[in-house]
Formats: sequence, structure tokens, C-alpha cells
Amino acid sequence: MTYFKQQLDKIRNEPGFIAALDQSGGSTPKALANYGVGADAYNNDEEMFAVVHKMRSRIMTSPAFNGNRIMGAILFENTMDREVEGQATADYLWNVKHVVPFLKVDKGLADEQDGAQVMKPMPGLAELLQKAAQKNIFGTKMRSVIKTDNPVGVNAVVDQQFEIGRQILAAGLVPIIEPEVDINSPQKAAAEELLKTALLKHLDQLDEDQQVMLKLTLPEQNNFYATCIDHPNVLQVVALSGGYSREEANQRLAQQNGMVASFSRALSEGLSAQQSDDEFNNVLDASIESIFQASST
Repeated sequence: MTYFKQQLDKIRNEPGFIAALDQSGGSTPKALANYGVGADAYNNDEEMFAVVHKMRSRIMTSPAFNGNRIMGAILFENTMDREVEGQATADYLWNVKHVVPFLKVDKGLADEQDGAQVMKPMPGLAELLQKAAQKNIFGTKMRSVIKTDNPVGVNAVVDQQFEIGRQILAAGLVPIIEPEVDINSPQKAAAEELLKTALLKHLDQLDEDQQVMLKLTLPEQNNFYATCIDHPNVLQVVALSGGYSREEANQRLAQQNGMVASFSRALSEGLSAQQSDDEFNNVLDASIESIFQASST
């Protein structure tokens, strides 16, 4: 991990937000459709991933995409295994763009139980973490979903996130713990209360030198996660857009002091395969600037 200390310093101290470029198998067709590429453009998964890598490469190589406003980028494993302009993707991000590379490690969500969806089993996680370290990945991301204010479901999600988070820390990587609260939940605020309590309990149990990041749904109450942001074991708290439009996500984010964006769909909103490079770069630049400004509060 040659650059780990520099990357840690960047995430802790420099302004910016995290670009989530990690749509995987299930969400890729939708991401491509939003980009103006229909299912007729590929015949199988391998062709689909080649097409989506082209889209992601176009974003990453754009002059608008750089470390001045973007502190990190989350990659799907298939993207990590590919190259951008002749370099492994993670190395390109850091060497050329000064953007810290993260890797999505979860395998998707289990069926809903007790008002929540924990993550599916990850049998090959140890090998994946080893590969990620060899490819100069700084940290990881894994997502669960909370749908109601059922304490059993909320605790199951947070317990699993931290159990796997400790395995990721032991592999020398920084985990992004992502217990998403569904923005459409009728009990969203109550679920957030339970979530914060569970997060703080687990954060207090970490060793002094163990640093994690949290990726949380934009809360109903402004500055609701201030105690998490200030916690000595938390490197950074980032926000997911969770289905909000970019405009609404930015408005909500701007009300949260010390929380920065980690947007996926909201980042690529308005981008199209049919745009000229100038049009594409201008739309991406405006998108990045708006998210950067909302993250700077």
C-alpha cells in the first residue's frame, strides 16, 4: 500500500466528495439506459461490462474529474480489474487524477427480514481484499438497507457491517460502512434514531487506531449525525443520494455540516453517450461543481 498514508491524509483533510462509480451486475443496465445506451448495445454480461467501463472511463478521463473536487471514487470489481489509458484503474485514479480508489465488496442484498436487508454471504472476501490491496485500493464499500424502525433489523444490519468491517481493517483497508435507510420508509426518522444508537455503540468498541468511514442516507433532521462525524474512529461521513434527485440531494446535503457526498446516479444525471466531448465535459463539470459546493458546508 505505497500511497496509503497520503491517501488517508487526503480523505481526512482535503475538500471534495466521493464519486460512486460502482453499479454492478443488477444495476448496470439501468445505469446504461440512463446514459442513453440500450440493451441492444450488448449481448452478454462481458459485453455489458465493456460498455459500462467505456462510460466510466469517459467520466474518469474527463478534465472535469480530478482530485481538486473529488477526494475518492468507488469502483466495481470488474472496473478495478480493467485499465484506463494503459494503467490499472486504481493507479490511474491516484497517479493521474489524485483521486483515492475504493472498491465495492458486497455481493448484493439478502431478502428482507425484520424490516431490513442484510448483505448476502461473501465467501471469497479474503481473496478479494488481498487482490484489492495488491492493486493499491485504499478502502472498501458495502451496502445494506433498513426499511422500517424495527430494532431487530437495524441491529442485524449494523452488527454485520461492523463484523465484516473488522475483517476489512485487518486486511489493511479502510471500510465504508453503508447501512442505507430507505428514503421512502414511512418510519425514516425513527429508523435513523435506532441506526445512530447502533453505530455509536459499535464505533465505541473499535480500537484506538481503527478508522472507518460511514455512508449514510441524508437524514430527516439536519446535523443528525454530528456525533458520528466527530467520533475519533470515524475518518469521514459521506452521504448517499438514495433516489433523491441531484438538486434535492444537494439541498439536503448543504444543510449537514461536515458531511460530504458519495453520489452515484446523482453524479451521472444528465450525461449521455450521444453528447460530444465538450457537451459531456460541461455537464459533468456543472454536476461535480454543484455536488462539491453542497459538500463544502
